Amino acid sequence: MSNAYEDSLSLEALNDRIAILEDNIRQLIEQAAAASGEQNESRIADRINQQNDELERLLKIRESRQKK
Repeated sequence: MSNAYEDSLSLEALNDRIAILEDNIRQLIEQAAAASGEQNESRIADRINQQNDELERLLKIRESRQKK
């Protein structure tokens, strides 16, 4: 589900946000590989899921704009 802010982003800003999320996810995966302890791993996994959800939402917005 998108919000008004995301709907108002230019395609360039949307692409920038997508790139940031992809980088965040990459960094979180690296942190997860280095993390020790179940609590740290769980926290990082939750953050990865949040970032993936946001990335998916923005990719759908970009896809719908490109179809117009």
